[in-house]
Amino acid sequence: MSLNNLPSEMSTSPSIHQHNNDSVRVAVLSEALPYIQKFAGRRIVIKYGGSAMATESLQEAVFRDIALLSSVGAHPIVVHGGGPEINQWLTKLNIQSEFRDGLRVTNPETMEIVEMVLIGKVNKQIVNGINKVGALSIGLCGVDGKLIEARCLGDGSHGLVGEVSKINADVLEPLISKGYIPVISSVAASEEGVTYNINADIVAGEIAAAIGAEKLILLTDTIGVLKDQNDLESLIRHIKLPEVRELINQGVVNGGMTPKAQCCIRALAQGVAAAHIIDGRIPHSLLLEIFTDKGIGTMIVGRG
Repeated sequence: MSLNNLPSEMSTSPSIHQHNNDSVRVAVLSEALPYIQKFAGRRIVIKYGGSAMATESLQEAVFRDIALLSSVGAHPIVVHGGGPEINQWLTKLNIQSEFRDGLRVTNPETMEIVEMVLIGKVNKQIVNGINKVGALSIGLCGVDGKLIEARCLGDGSHGLVGEVSKINADVLEPLISKGYIPVISSVAASEEGVTYNINADIVAGEIAAAIGAEKLILLTDTIGVLKDQNDLESLIRHIKLPEVRELINQGVVNGGMTPKAQCCIRALAQGVAAAHIIDGRIPHSLLLEIFTDKGIGTMIVGRG
């Protein structure tokens, strides 16, 4: 009897379903192989924050993705934010939050909370999470070894909000060379020892450029760059740097996506091969973007 003539209850048996599922898994692994080979030994900077931190299941998916990248020979470097957690603690302590131009106005009292939450709590949660799934990570902030040197942003109207003046990449080299995954919070200090809160997207881009990363990946709360903000089907999957600049000029890229796109542009201009804006709300979006032909978000390239 041929397979086509099997009774319906037999043709949909669990063993056949299992065979189909196994075939899909094998196809996915086969598709991933050339990417695994290509990125072995390469550095991938991942900015982690926002909704990707929202639930334990999403957190574990990100940690597993990062551990898998490390286990197949890539060198992931994680830069994280922690805005929602900071907001929770400011609310508990009855400290008002003020945002201007998308940035948290940071007075000394708020800066204490930022340091406590980002360095003492969020950073160690991420390190612990990655370690639990079998990789080895080490937590740092920009102050450690003067990894990130900072200066006050603009005219100081945002308080203790800073910008990157220098990345001392030598601090990371021994860790990366021995297979550790650096997990970096975006608090840094000036030459005078004043600590500043720096946007984590910006820090990720600057670190990617300083260490010669192959990729910069921003985990965001959107699916990527859209041609039409009201149409999710208008996702741009692949775009060149000059075209992104034009979309910003035209106002197609606007709002919260603008600083993320500008961060990618700056990293690409400094030699990073590709920058990706992907949806951190989707489990395993990192692996889907890096190891599949179609990807899941927007990839921006400086050339080719």
